[in-house]
Amino acid sequence: MSNETHKNGPGAGRPGGLGGGFGFRGGMMPVQKAKDFKGTLKRLISYLKPHKFQLLAVLVTAIISTIFSIVSPKIMGKATTKLFEGLMLKFRGVPGAIIDFDYIGHIILLLIGLYALSSIFSYLQQFIMAGVAQKTVYNLRKEVDEKLNRLPLKYFDSRTHGEILSRAVNDIDNISTTLQQSLTQLITSVITIIGVIVMMLSISPLMTLIVVVTLPLSFIATASIAKKSQQYFKGQQKALGELNGHVEEMYTGHKVVKVFGYENKSIEKFEEVNEKLYHSGWKAQFVSGMIMPIMSFINNIGYVLVSVVGGVLVTKRSIEIGDIQAFIQYARQFSQPITQTAMIANVIQSTIASAERVFEILDEVEEVPEAANAKVLASPKGEVVFNHVSFGYNENEPLIKDMNIEVKPGQRVAIVGPTGAGKTTLINLLMRFYEIQGGQILIDGIDIRDLKREHLRNLFGMVLQDTWLFNSTIRDNIAYGKEGAGEDEIISASDAAFADHFIRTLPDGYDTILNEEASNISQGQRQLLTIARAILANPAILILDEATSSVDTRTEVQIQKAMDRLMKGRTSFIIAHRLSTIRDADLILVMNHGKVIEKGTHKELLEKGGFYAELYNSQFAGNQIKSAG
Repeated sequence: MSNETHKNGPGAGRPGGLGGGFGFRGGMMPVQKAKDFKGTLKRLISYLKPHKFQLLAVLVTAIISTIFSIVSPKIMGKATTKLFEGLMLKFRGVPGAIIDFDYIGHIILLLIGLYALSSIFSYLQQFIMAGVAQKTVYNLRKEVDEKLNRLPLKYFDSRTHGEILSRAVNDIDNISTTLQQSLTQLITSVITIIGVIVMMLSISPLMTLIVVVTLPLSFIATASIAKKSQQYFKGQQKALGELNGHVEEMYTGHKVVKVFGYENKSIEKFEEVNEKLYHSGWKAQFVSGMIMPIMSFINNIGYVLVSVVGGVLVTKRSIEIGDIQAFIQYARQFSQPITQTAMIANVIQSTIASAERVFEILDEVEEVPEAANAKVLASPKGEVVFNHVSFGYNENEPLIKDMNIEVKPGQRVAIVGPTGAGKTTLINLLMRFYEIQGGQILIDGIDIRDLKREHLRNLFGMVLQDTWLFNSTIRDNIAYGKEGAGEDEIISASDAAFADHFIRTLPDGYDTILNEEASNISQGQRQLLTIARAILANPAILILDEATSSVDTRTEVQIQKAMDRLMKGRTSFIIAHRLSTIRDADLILVMNHGKVIEKGTHKELLEKGGFYAELYNSQFAGNQIKSAG
């Protein structure tokens, strides 16, 4: 089947991106929030259930790694104490006083072992979690892909391509990153906070109280700055979006800008938006950059108090000098996981919002299920009957009422009418992109609902006004019409479409690679390639949508010849805007407001002097005026 569809680029932003990424700047960015946090979180966790034993292993390795990391400062403190005691004894001139380097050496070796074990278990934690995260996201991505294939056309018609791409790609990437990195960091941070508090309390409850009291000051300072910087970050994002839009528009319409001498205005607009982005960006970075110095200042006050109180306690012999060193290390370790946890909370908010957007796709209403005992058309003839068909895009607003059409095998049927008359709707119903609400559509006497969609759509070949060619060789683009097509078949189809000659004149012939928009060949050449693809598909029924409307007269003649050859012996539906191209049609259906208001041959309809005659004469008169001009 040669099914042409509109090409779209990944014109998606990244709403599923890490709204609250790591680091202070990322933490200040506006965070996307889920509508139903608990429900979405529960559902996301259900995807992790098959990996519960691996997750348990991640938790165990994280606990072991963190414990080894946490006990190390306390052990190092013992070495410091032993060194200090030896120095003090020497300083006092105690006979035979020495520094016990053997003891210190054993401590150092023990610490090396602990840090090595901590690193090994940390590596195992990351290794196991990487497998869990990728497997989970693999299954989720697979579900989304399968779901998109089961969704009806109306889902895609009612949403931008960028939005669908963003959900299927960016949001799933966001979930992947969070599962891989943030989840393990969250586990490690929580265990570190608990472990550090326990170790600090074991050294001195009084000094622990001092550290804990300074924390609210950090949070208050951070929260007030964050609130202010978020306003500037919103302004920065808005200005950035405006700048991107302007640049994309100017580059896309570069020739138009040049032709109409818009360069200076374009530059002025760019400078205006760039200036706005500079000011909002500078303020955002400056304000958010104040967080680190302020937090360092508050933390340093805490360190001073700890050092003073610790010094007093050492003089009273309540604690050892090495314990102060260990305590200061714990105090430094304590603030970091708390800050990380706050940042990860933002990331999780953004991730749950992303998961919610992905689950919205998975919860969409699917196409009507396939018939249980689907029929097969072994040798399709191409007879098409619309029997009392009714349809509306909204159930309360019917577009088509009681439509009756009978098309014999091999007939050329032209569908004409003003914009919005229902021409494309008719084709969408025929290919079952939308389900009818009443009546029947029969192909060779079989209701299309009794056929599998794949089998039904393989009966059709389409050549649309908007050509769709992908970034690959010309050979691959033509071969798309038939799976496993041989070289001879491809060349034969190209020859029949009058495309072989121009293909061979290209530098690489059939191996010429078309760029993303296929703009390295002309519009007429692109159209000939889609016709070659349709010829190769060898369909029973053809759908042609004004394939010659955007080409020159000479190319139009070539394309018309190719299409005549393609339509020979096949039932063909031609959506026509230029009525001069359908004079030879066996049957012309004139549509208006979803109804077939006239039907007959070109001659019969002109003799009637009705709506078609009025349409035809208005176009003909327009052409005469152009000729006279």
